[in-house]
Amino acid sequence: MQPDRTMLSDQQWEKLELLLPANERAPGRKSTMGNRLFLEAVFFLIRLGCGWRDLPDRFGNWNSIYRRYARWGEKGVWTTIFAALSGGRLEISEVDLDSTIVRVHQHAAGARKSEGDQAIGSSRGGRTTKIHAVTESLERLVHFVLTGGNENDCTQGRRLLETVPAKSVGADKAYDTNEIIHTIEQNGGDAAIPSKSNRKVQRPLDSERYKRRNRIERFFCKLKHFRGIATRYAKLARRFAIFVLMVGILHWST
Repeated sequence: MQPDRTMLSDQQWEKLELLLPANERAPGRKSTMGNRLFLEAVFFLIRLGCGWRDLPDRFGNWNSIYRRYARWGEKGVWTTIFAALSGGRLEISEVDLDSTIVRVHQHAAGARKSEGDQAIGSSRGGRTTKIHAVTESLERLVHFVLTGGNENDCTQGRRLLETVPAKSVGADKAYDTNEIIHTIEQNGGDAAIPSKSNRKVQRPLDSERYKRRNRIERFFCKLKHFRGIATRYAKLARRFAIFVLMVGILHWST
């Protein structure tokens, strides 16, 4: 019988189990659901892009799942898990930088103004969100930020790279700005980025290194296998960001 691809494998669970908070207990109750079932419920939702209310009954009460997911986000649990998985294995001798656009569903509209900017932009193509990401040589997530889909790629380059001291950074010519090149060189790295045609002095390009930039495109393809990311349904940017982070966690635990 073929295994359910929305579930965690035993090998993945072994890596994740010790990084998760102990099973929470509610006053007057025996216990909440186990952490493995909870994780599988959230990954199921991200994989299929369904609503919280549409989670199958086998996962338990959908509202309890959502509240734990949101609570862990507010406490920084997801970020801590990602850092623990990637911190000791991060291969950043070569990283790649790029962005991808996802369509924003109408259900993602309507966040309260008090929540601030929700990384949703409007353009001729409709309402979109852009995921700006850095990945390492094995196509795993290193860092990312969300903006509206109409935001230029180069505006987030420095923010993404200033904490990533890579020896080599691959990106397309949209990232050929003095600020980004300076940030890379300041971190002791080389920029495998083609020069724009209007640059007065064309910079040399390592074409063999630049060919490997397609690794980040493959990462985006794997990311969009999850329908809850390929189309954004979450109203709040911080909730959608957790989905992206959780897929990163899944890749690092493989």
